[in-house]
Amino acid sequence: MSHAASHSVHHSTSLLRSRSTGSVRTRIKICGLTRESDVLDAVAAGADAIGFVLYEKSPRYVSPARAAELAALLPPFVTPALLLVNASGQAIEAALQAVPHALLQFHGDETPEQCRRAGRAYLRAARMTENFDLVDFAQQFSGAQAILLDAHVEGYGGGGKVFDWSLIPTNVPCPVVLSGGLTPANVIDGVLQVRPWAVDVSSGVESAKGIKDAALMRQFCAAVREADARLAAAPVESA
Repeated sequence: MSHAASHSVHHSTSLLRSRSTGSVRTRIKICGLTRESDVLDAVAAGADAIGFVLYEKSPRYVSPARAAELAALLPPFVTPALLLVNASGQAIEAALQAVPHALLQFHGDETPEQCRRAGRAYLRAARMTENFDLVDFAQQFSGAQAILLDAHVEGYGGGGKVFDWSLIPTNVPCPVVLSGGLTPANVIDGVLQVRPWAVDVSSGVESAKGIKDAALMRQFCAAVREADARLAAAPVESA
């Protein structure tokens, strides 16, 4: 194992170990926002990051200019994320010019080199199936801030579907973001079982595609905090 991989594994296990003591808070990303009111409601609910979809085939698509308008509403320490699918270098540059402080989120067939070439912090989505080698994938994308785990469906994105969480190995060499069909009703189970660095939700807090529901966003964030409280109260596991 390379020094970098060894460092990543140590970093990941450190996160998991500190999570068992309740010292790490599960971050919350709400994705696919298209309206000013939804951005404000998501922030008020407790979101740590807000995702804007720059993939034109998505019903939640917004242009880079529109993403910039929405991102301008975010207060300090709430991170804008730009979701991209097989975007050209020119399109990525345009997105970063529009929202220069954004985190990139690659959901297509991008290679590690293509992700690195953008020169910005990024998340890399993984489409989970029974035979998918997540550890190898995470090692290939060792430059990613985290790997976002989503369901494997036709096209790109998780389609609001939950995948089998037992497919996630315990030795992923970087933080993971749990996504795919999360709702206020199942996110507690997801956090307790997977213990991810963060959770990501889109359709699970919507009244229609691209239209968020303020009450559902509040319920979702409250459920994540409830899961964290249960973890903090649980006995610390011995090494």
